[in-house]
Amino acid sequence: MTAAVAEARRVLAAKSKSFALAGRVLGGEVRDRAAVVYAFCRRADDAIDLAPAGQHAEAIARLRSELDEMYAARRAGDPVLDAFGEVARACRIPREYPAELIAGLEMDAESTRYGTLAELGLYCYRVAGTVGLMMCHVLGLRHDRALPRAVHLGVAMQLTNICRDVAEDWQLGRLYLPADMLGEEGAGDLAGALGGPFPAAARGPLTRVVKRLLAEADCFYASADRGMFDLPARAALAIRIARLVYSAIGDQLAAQGYDPLAGRAVVPARKKLVLAALATAGEALSIAGGGAMRNGRVPDRILLFSPDVLSLS
Repeated sequence: MTAAVAEARRVLAAKSKSFALAGRVLGGEVRDRAAVVYAFCRRADDAIDLAPAGQHAEAIARLRSELDEMYAARRAGDPVLDAFGEVARACRIPREYPAELIAGLEMDAESTRYGTLAELGLYCYRVAGTVGLMMCHVLGLRHDRALPRAVHLGVAMQLTNICRDVAEDWQLGRLYLPADMLGEEGAGDLAGALGGPFPAAARGPLTRVVKRLLAEADCFYASADRGMFDLPARAALAIRIARLVYSAIGDQLAAQGYDPLAGRAVVPARKKLVLAALATAGEALSIAGGGAMRNGRVPDRILLFSPDVLSLS
């Protein structure tokens, strides 16, 4: 695992400074396992994003074949795959979660459009909620009631990603904003314009939809917050940091007027440190309220998608 963990840490540091900052709080083996899960997810995402035109179906089939090999405990000779296989067995990560992740990437490969927020919710569960569920097995939980909260955090982060990357995704021929919201805000069918110049008339409607989606993300972040106490204290601190830094991207977008063409929203390093301090204070209060440090265990329940999974009640 030594070389694989080193590669996983390199991928994490290069691809996500926010998650890398949070990961520093985790100790020893848990930190390494979290990095391996991230590296596996990033590898799968890159396999689709970087696949040559017309070869996405083959890339999806290859990912599914690799998943079969990992869960059959056969070594692939790829350090990230072999390391993820070991982590999956050690932490009892259900095969359904990475399989659903791949199904979400298949939606990207097929350039799936989303008519409603509910349809977008399935995509967010697959590509991000499942990551939260896998992390529950790595970090441990006091109670399985926190599993939906982990999904909600993943969904909130994915909605934030979608809002931040509207202009970038447009150039790639993708648009994740729900069609019904766009219609309500005055933008008709934009599919024919994807990949070309950004229509000036669409800028206002897209800005308003971004604002609405970020409000939805805030609701999911608030729901996720209610699950923090069911995480071990150190893990909760790491997740609090990631949550605050990620939701701050939405704050940056708000400061830019929610305009998708105003430039990529970035959280400055100094603000990240302030948010890390706030997360530390929040976790200290949580520990004080609970009276003791918390221990976790591997979840018993497998949480598959249903409309109820995204319920905020």
